Amino acid sequence: MARRKKIVEGVTISGIADKGKAVGRDANGKVYFVNGAVPGDVVDVLVLRKKKGVDHGIVKNMVSLSEKRIAPRCEHFGVCGGCKWQNLNYKEQLIHKEQNVKDAIRRIGGLDENLVKPIVGGEDIYEYRNKLEYSFSTKRWLTENEIHSDDIIEQTPALGFHAPGTFDKVVDVNKCHLQEDFTNTLRNNIREFAFREDYSFYEIRKKYGDLRNILVRNTSLGEWMVTISFGTKDLKKIEKLCQHLVYEFPQITTLLYVINQKMNDTIVDLDIVPFHGPGVIEEKLGDIRFQIGPKSFFQTNTKQAKILYDLAKDLADLQGDELVFDLYSGIGSIGLYLADQCKMVVGVETIEAAVKDAEVNRQINEIENAAFLVGDVKNVLSPEFFNAYGKPDVVITDPPRAGMHKEVVETLLELKAQKIVYISCNPATQARDLSMLSSLYDVTCLQPVDMFPHTSHIENIALLKLRGNE
Repeated sequence: MARRKKIVEGVTISGIADKGKAVGRDANGKVYFVNGAVPGDVVDVLVLRKKKGVDHGIVKNMVSLSEKRIAPRCEHFGVCGGCKWQNLNYKEQLIHKEQNVKDAIRRIGGLDENLVKPIVGGEDIYEYRNKLEYSFSTKRWLTENEIHSDDIIEQTPALGFHAPGTFDKVVDVNKCHLQEDFTNTLRNNIREFAFREDYSFYEIRKKYGDLRNILVRNTSLGEWMVTISFGTKDLKKIEKLCQHLVYEFPQITTLLYVINQKMNDTIVDLDIVPFHGPGVIEEKLGDIRFQIGPKSFFQTNTKQAKILYDLAKDLADLQGDELVFDLYSGIGSIGLYLADQCKMVVGVETIEAAVKDAEVNRQINEIENAAFLVGDVKNVLSPEFFNAYGKPDVVITDPPRAGMHKEVVETLLELKAQKIVYISCNPATQARDLSMLSSLYDVTCLQPVDMFPHTSHIENIALLKLRGNE
């Protein structure tokens, strides 16, 4: 006999958590993570599971609605999982994101939360992304209303985003508010063309189908890159669709395609073929120009990226004679942005393609005092490396969500750079690393920046100064 699910009444929602969940407490102070609520709601919770001693559930009944709720703009809200907090006003989103940084700093890092400065929000809370990827699927995600309807619902192919928690079903997107509206016109046109010309949509279980993915990138300079991933090698169909797009959309600066018959969607290990245009687009942050290819990593929110880099530059407070290490340097964006403020920048990045991009960008900007190396940071920072380049005065580090490897933290403690500017997309792992670094460093400032409105994601910059260095 299946165990009956527990319902907890009168849970007051007080905050937001990762992956769009809300945090609340019952009358006894017990904590719950809840899907479908916003801060200020009072709800009855259907508990579905327990994870790490905390109950997780969904809203069974709304007791009272929060005054902080707003009507979401997107017609796909609640079905597409991309913008979990569109129903919470943006001012409140920022308050809770800032609090999440403070909580991580205090609980995990053991540091004073008063070091956290007011969060810097985004001016544009819609159409702020410069990159979106859409998937084709033979299986359209059905809404709750469709599932419970007495009508016969036709299961049509779909083009849009994967539904939360699924790998084979796609929400058929009509209008997304995350990128400039041209991306909607383009995507919907491709869907109509595919139906009209009898192109098959990808069947992920069978690993077959003409159309697999579309990657759309744009820049603040008005350039657009479209990369189409095909699941079959039908060159006539590839050329027909590409010719159609070139004719219909002169806005496309460069059009590329790739044939992907692998088990996964990633294209970083595949040959990408330019069909139209130079194969790259150009972005500019401040005075620095960046060449972006289909495999390049670049901050997804261009306007907020400039704010992030300006804040990092201000905190680094370079005087012109410093050797700067740029760890996890990507395409060199931060290092090149700071190069005119220091003597030398040395970047280290695991992904070879990103290092090649960094070198191209260095040459484009005629920057002579920067070098970029390929390798795992924990392995590259060796005695031979220090003999070649010296020991840094300032370290800029921008690791992935997992944070820095323990060996990297230990190496930084041995190097004793005067300052460390630590940029993170995960305040929890950042707080862990700051706790270790605080044996020698004082954390003097923490600056959150919101790069992704309507989501739980948050960037945070930490400034560390070597103790006794004043």
